Amino acid sequence: MSTSKVTYLGNLRTENEHLKSGNKYITDAPTDNQGKGEAFSPTDTVATGLANCMITVMGIKANDLNVNMDGTTAMVTKTMAANPRRISKIEVVVTLPAGIDDRSKKILENTGRTCPVLQSLHPDIEKVIVFNWG
Repeated sequence: MSTSKVTYLGNLRTENEHLKSGNKYITDAPTDNQGKGEAFSPTDTVATGLANCMITVMGIKANDLNVNMDGTTAMVTKTMAANPRRISKIEVVVTLPAGIDDRSKKILENTGRTCPVLQSLHPDIEKVIVFNWG
């Protein structure tokens, strides 16, 4: 069964539907590539997907450890390169709440650094991952 349906709406915009839930989001081409930049670009979704994956698997592990990481945030910076146009660097700064013990911090960081999206990204993409605690 398919995961999603992508529909081209014109003007460099797509509508993306998660088939199981019916949730939708749009993408636009970025302003530096003929687009309006009014929504995530396709490459933005890749970079943001890395942070989504890291925090999700860390949340699963936090549940196993009985650790509360509610309020955790990630700031994502994507850098593009040319010839060919591609993502050259993704920086993710994860900020977690205070009060997590050192053992759990180490386990959670390792979990984030081994998430499926990070393991799936091309090795030529530079990945900078930073964890801030409290």
